Amino acid sequence: MINRKSFIVGVKSTKLSLSEKNFLKKYRPWGVILFSRNINNIDQAKKLTFSIRKIFNDPNYPILIDQEGGRVNRLKKIISFDNLTAEFFGKKFSKNHLEFKIFFKLFIDKTSFLLKSIGVNINTMPVLDLKIKGSSNVIGDRSYSNDPKIVSKIGDICIDFFRQNSIGTVIKHIPGHGLAKVDSHHYTPVVNKKISYLLKKDFLPFKKKKAFFAMTAHIIFNNLDKTNTVTHSKKIIKLIRKKIGFKNILISDDLSMKSLKGKLKDNTINSFKAGCNLALHCNGNMREMEIIANNSPFINNFIIKKTSQFYKILS
Repeated sequence: MINRKSFIVGVKSTKLSLSEKNFLKKYRPWGVILFSRNINNIDQAKKLTFSIRKIFNDPNYPILIDQEGGRVNRLKKIISFDNLTAEFFGKKFSKNHLEFKIFFKLFIDKTSFLLKSIGVNINTMPVLDLKIKGSSNVIGDRSYSNDPKIVSKIGDICIDFFRQNSIGTVIKHIPGHGLAKVDSHHYTPVVNKKISYLLKKDFLPFKKKKAFFAMTAHIIFNNLDKTNTVTHSKKIIKLIRKKIGFKNILISDDLSMKSLKGKLKDNTINSFKAGCNLALHCNGNMREMEIIANNSPFINNFIIKKTSQFYKILS
């Protein structure tokens, strides 16, 4: 594990190309993330993850996926989860708690079974952003509720159920994406609320979470840092560590998203300077991947320690 570098990348297709194999061998990223483009069926996806792990000679090598259910379903060629949105589970939680527990456990058990079948051991959920009227639909039904306490409780249950199934979780988008009026894949959201409001509302669901990983929001919170998105803000990452109390591995959101202005090299360097532990790059573009790789440090003792703790839950 020691000679890996502090970044996560995507790959282009359903099997590794020669250049991707060479890239993984040369740069040794901490992890690889999969998308719909990588998955046709269970057997093919299993072969892909096996071929990745073979390079690292590590049966626990971190392979991530965005498998939330609803419209964020990277397994759509295998199974439909269209109706099983976070909003569906949030409403169920409020109306009938026992029914919620049964449905939610079934959902997470089956999701975990599928992820393990294809060789994935980290799922980038739960989304702990609030559902806020008038905000961008980028979150929308991916949120459990507009009530921070409900979101927090469901988040705890989600993390726990996945851990029981030996799957790591990534809480997102810390410290809260719900107020964003625009989609950070394309534009830079700016939020003007005061810190006192944010601590009681948007930031609250992220407090005291036992997930091994968290993903930053590419959002500017004007009253905390007028210049930098969370991913590039020392001040906000300090708040995430101290006030929100997240003590584990902090992953940047995708550095190829348009919310981040400036060059990819600078965006990579600035993520680490601000306090992110791992840089994420998703689109599989080899030229961009090399920029990320060349500007990411080797993993440090903190990442090694936290990764070892994560490995202990894997069976």
